[in-house]
Amino acid sequence: MLPLSLLRTAQGHPMLVELKNGETYNGHLVSCDNWMNISLREVICTSRDGDRFWRLPEVVIRGNNIKYLRIPEEVIDMVPEEDLSKTKSAGGKGDGRGRGGNRGRGDGRGARGGR
Repeated sequence: MLPLSLLRTAQGHPMLVELKNGETYNGHLVSCDNWMNISLREVICTSRDGDRFWRLPEVVIRGNNIKYLRIPEEVIDMVPEEDLSKTKSAGGKGDGRGRGGNRGRGDGRGARGGR
């Protein structure tokens, strides 16, 4: 199961999001993108020390600020299994040695570069 497919399946369901700064957001997932930016509606925000609460109609959270997500178990069971074999062979070009082929270190010519 891939994280983005889990998030896409969770759209419309409640979730808890904790940020790296300690704040938590409870709301219903509206949307997400490839960078894990998410949009929540009907949100209750809790301060990092847990003594202040705010009710917000909608919140957008940048993906790199997310520490973790808590998603209901029934949503996890709904995620479709993805065929990972097709993604591994999709590239199909190159031999995995990067740019330049066999010109880097370890090409067997010794310390002087084949002179």
